[in-house]
Parts: sequence; C-alpha cells; structure tokens
Amino acid sequence: MSTLSLRLPDSLHKRVRQLAEQEGISINQFISTAVAEKMAALMTLDYLEERAKRGSREQFLAVLAKVPAGPPEPGDEL
Repeated sequence: MSTLSLRLPDSLHKRVRQLAEQEGISINQFISTAVAEKMAALMTLDYLEERAKRGSREQFLAVLAKVPAGPPEPGDEL
C-alpha cells in the first residue's frame, strides 16, 4: 500500500468527510473508491474507442440485415 499526501480545499474536505460518514467508511476508503471509479470510467472509454476502431459498418449492416422483420417480442416494445 502506498501513502499519498493530498491537499484539498477546506470546503471539499468537509464535504468528503460528510459523505464518507454517511456511507460509514473512512475518508481514505471514500477517496480510494472515487479514484477507482474514475479510472474504470476512463479505461472503459479507452476500451470502447479501441473496439470501435476494429468495427466495420458493412459487417454491422450485414448482421442487422439478418434480423427477421416483424413485431418486437413482448416486453421489447418501445
């Protein structure tokens, strides 16, 4: 485990403390979770952009053309 010195504005520190208390966790745990969530979001975006580069509109349309015409299944309506 690493130690990180972090400077926060007093107003932000106060709000983080309040939210951590509401969740019943430490400030350290709150910040660790927040960092992990942000990293996951950024990494997901990178992953999706990389996958999109490998995509092919022609292949997508070919697969879409195989979908049978007709009404949607019950529960799939708009």
